[in-house]
Amino acid sequence: MLRPIHLSLIAVIAAAGLLCWPMSSSLFFNVFAQDTQPQAERAAATQLPMPDPTFKGKIGATYKDSTPSYPLPVTTAKGSPNVLLILLDDVGYGMCSTYGGPVPTPHMDQLANNGLRYTRFHTTALCSPTRGALLAGRNHHSISTGVIIEMGTGYPGYTGIIPKSTALVSQTLRDNGYATGMFGKWHNTPEPDISPAGPFDRWPTGLGFDYFYGFNQGETHQYYPTIYRNTTWVPQPKSPEQGYHFTADMTDEAIAWTRNVRAASPDKPWFNYFSTSGVHAPHHAPIEWRAKFAGKFDHGWDRQRELTHARQLEIGIIPKGTKLTPRSKDVPAWADQTPEARKVYARLMENYAAYMAYTDHEVGRLIESLRASGELDNTLVMYVVGDNGASAEGGLEGTFSEVASLLGVQLGLESSIKRIDEIGGPSSEPHVPVGWAWAMNAPFQWTKQVASHFGGTRNPLIVHWPEGIKSKGETRNQFHHVIDVVPTILEACKISEPKVVNGIVQKPIEGVSMVYSFDDAQAKDRRTTQYFELATNRAIYHDGWVACSPYGLPWETAGRGDGFLTAPWELYNINEDFSEANDLAMKMPEKLQELKTKFLEEAQKYDVLPLDPRFSERFDPSLRVGGEPRTGWTYFGNNVWLPEPIGPQLFTRAHTTSAELNIPKGGAEGVVTCAGAFSAGWSLYVKGGKPVFRYTFFEVADVTINGTESLPEGKVTLKTEFTPDGSKEGGGTLKLFVDGKPAGEGKLKRSAFRHGLEPFEVGRDSITPVSPDYKTPFEFTGTIEKITFTLTK
Repeated sequence: MLRPIHLSLIAVIAAAGLLCWPMSSSLFFNVFAQDTQPQAERAAATQLPMPDPTFKGKIGATYKDSTPSYPLPVTTAKGSPNVLLILLDDVGYGMCSTYGGPVPTPHMDQLANNGLRYTRFHTTALCSPTRGALLAGRNHHSISTGVIIEMGTGYPGYTGIIPKSTALVSQTLRDNGYATGMFGKWHNTPEPDISPAGPFDRWPTGLGFDYFYGFNQGETHQYYPTIYRNTTWVPQPKSPEQGYHFTADMTDEAIAWTRNVRAASPDKPWFNYFSTSGVHAPHHAPIEWRAKFAGKFDHGWDRQRELTHARQLEIGIIPKGTKLTPRSKDVPAWADQTPEARKVYARLMENYAAYMAYTDHEVGRLIESLRASGELDNTLVMYVVGDNGASAEGGLEGTFSEVASLLGVQLGLESSIKRIDEIGGPSSEPHVPVGWAWAMNAPFQWTKQVASHFGGTRNPLIVHWPEGIKSKGETRNQFHHVIDVVPTILEACKISEPKVVNGIVQKPIEGVSMVYSFDDAQAKDRRTTQYFELATNRAIYHDGWVACSPYGLPWETAGRGDGFLTAPWELYNINEDFSEANDLAMKMPEKLQELKTKFLEEAQKYDVLPLDPRFSERFDPSLRVGGEPRTGWTYFGNNVWLPEPIGPQLFTRAHTTSAELNIPKGGAEGVVTCAGAFSAGWSLYVKGGKPVFRYTFFEVADVTINGTESLPEGKVTLKTEFTPDGSKEGGGTLKLFVDGKPAGEGKLKRSAFRHGLEPFEVGRDSITPVSPDYKTPFEFTGTIEKITFTLTK
């Protein structure tokens, strides 16, 4: 039997005869030859993907008088390094021992001692913007990521949709012969696209990664994460009781992936983007790690800053004479806290430190796996220690549930006092108070979100590459920014910047390579200008000077108003003043004005305008949806799983839920529909033959409404009806109905438009139970024919 390729060949030969084509060998060969770029020219190609290789063989009438030329895959230059890009989350400059901080990070220390520490490396002050800029090599507004993706607005610098004209380094490396894998936190897919319907072109696997294992949100619960493998949700492999923690899970996956790539191809280099959730809230550390830090922070945040500053001077990570910037009047003093408060705040910090130490341990496992396999020496490790400074989003008192804080609920000190022994465990979602975030950013002012000051934007960077860098254990003081990582990788890998990707002309890369500094500590800075902006917190660096204007407290996320228009500017000569301690604005108004003008020039150049002080207000989904907002949602069957923002948007609005069920003989039980998690969420389920509705909201508004009517066998309609009471808390009355007959009602004290990190579902509750009455997944044992959610006002 002839194979299809042989049939095609015969068809061409026959067609040539029938059409009276001349059968000279040269013309015959031209039928099969492709006018494409020769393989030898591929290494310098600036168009991706690269064209198919030219056929180099010979075509005769049969294979016996023909010479094959099999099209080989794109390969890299011999000796090309692997690339391991590590990114931690919410880590301040003064947190880790490698940079003089109080948390022992021995694996980070080891990399730095055998590589380079950069002391003037910068991020954007927030996660999605930094992550996008890191991979694109362009400023965050240039890639439309001026804020996190959930806050996208309809302006070029702020949509949250990375343009096709700014291809990521993952695409460039993959199309140049690298295997590419991504593990951990991905926070750069537009929120409406995070659904089973996609589109998937802006998921990691649509942006150049062959493989993805991680979560596609700003954060996740470490004991109960929402995990995707490529584009499909997968359950966690084991329970917290069996020792599960997501950081260990993603490390296992990353190690397995690099080993499998090498097993399949001995010479193919890989790019591993290892993006941990550590140490973003919720701060979760295994209990044995928490125990290591008991009593270590009883001296408080003011004293800790002093200790860190002294250690930084001692090890030379900051220049001699660097001042410790004072505590802002907005940050409370440790001495003013009550003994009970100090106990809670110290416990929160112990847990935060444990999480960092545990993260270092897991990064160390990945590094040691490479050392054991012999791959570490020719792996370019670029270790960005934090996508911004330490976070102050836990509020002045810290919180037992940071997810509650995000939804506008401050549980306060009392909540943490009552549940102090749960902090860091599966039942908690904790975050440290502002004072500790400020301490972890020593010696700088401010924290995450505050792009005007180095407390928000200066992060450690460690580079390790024994086969490519002669220097070891040295510091580098050149001024650099996260957009400089991509050109550094491309130069180290000897790969050209692409000019056209998938037929789309690319914006030029805006970063500058750092390779020039690898073996020359005294090399002159190649980055002389860099702007910073985040929700009108703004700054401009130019030739050793910084002008900046802070606006809005990072723990007050709403109602900031337009005061930024008249907010004062500060001026620093950072060549002489490493920590921005000496404001020269009053002494040098002309210099300040020069830099303010420079900021505006950069803002216009990189799509920073219009300036917008709104923060939590930008969560409004109507800012990202065209046309009329939806008022109804219908789903079929027992197997619906959607991220909550993609599902029905019900509370705090008047609405009904109507489920058409088929109850088998003997009755049914299980979850009909739900959204959210154990800490906040709602669930409509059947137990004991009767309907139950549960609403829980961070221990401040828990209610269970037990139905009074049993569900009969056969077809039945189960309905709920919620009527708001008009209160600012979103409270109201919820009624149950079975086949139109009243079946119970109850009062909700409050409700919210979102309920944390877990999905909306029909037919089960997959991750953690919204109600303590059941264990997950508590699948519904009847048939859900159809369920409809309708807004009634």
